[in-house]
Amino acid sequence: MTPDGAPLAPPFVLPEELRIDGAVARRVIAEFIRRQLAQAGFDRAVLGLSGGIDSALVAYLTAEAIGADRLLCVLMPYRTSSPASVEDAEEVVRRLGCARDLVEITGMVDAYFGDHAGPGAAGEEARDATALRRGNLMARMRMAVLYDRSVTWGGLVVGTSNKTEALIGYTTLFGDSACAFAPIGDLYKSQVRQLAAEIGVPDAILRKAPSADLWPGQTDEAEAGFTYPELDRLLQAMIDRRRTREELVAVGFAPETIARVERLVAASEFKRQVPPVAKLGPRTTGVDYLYPRRRPGSARR
Repeated sequence: MTPDGAPLAPPFVLPEELRIDGAVARRVIAEFIRRQLAQAGFDRAVLGLSGGIDSALVAYLTAEAIGADRLLCVLMPYRTSSPASVEDAEEVVRRLGCARDLVEITGMVDAYFGDHAGPGAAGEEARDATALRRGNLMARMRMAVLYDRSVTWGGLVVGTSNKTEALIGYTTLFGDSACAFAPIGDLYKSQVRQLAAEIGVPDAILRKAPSADLWPGQTDEAEAGFTYPELDRLLQAMIDRRRTREELVAVGFAPETIARVERLVAASEFKRQVPPVAKLGPRTTGVDYLYPRRRPGSARR
């Protein structure tokens, strides 16, 4: 209830065609997490906990799969990060009872771009770097921290990106897209919200506007120009159901929206694939020297 006694609005909109069987999804993801760790010879995991819904859900799923005592959540705020983000992340840690590290990345980022005290390693021009350029470096610094912590903790880095972000390229290469495995990589944002509600992610996180928290007031939907329910419905029809442009228009999607999303998906294809290799030898890794990740002998000794 609100302070004046009115009922609270639902925390999010879930298009009916995107609804999934949450119990099945949790079971499949839990087994996926356990198998990925076991195949690589690990029994621990580490992830970056931002205070947003994606990382919160992955933290809950990982704790459910392997136990909270085997999970390390790392909080990595920058000086412009919202204090509420850290508070929400701390609440997730408190509820799960998992290990937690706090690593301020301000010094790492400002050492490169500079700050009010003077230029950084990138020189004077970098002091006027755009918010996007700074945000990309923040994402990569956070992943550098996670991979360092993966050594001291002895665990694999778990990805927290979802299917919507991956398809439209709303991700940073070697930043938030870097990981050992991605438990929610086949869940649209709307499905992330559904599963987060079912697993018990705090209501404050369910209700907040999704944001990468790269600069004050930044939100995903304002930056992209779409609402997630609208975007997810279109992506599911376009990608999963393979509807043509004509069919998409016929069911009510605007032609200009379809064209824009098609461009986003096509332009970000390079982010979803491993780097191409110039083939010179008779057997080339990633081309014709191909083995599954679970090949015999691939686990650590």
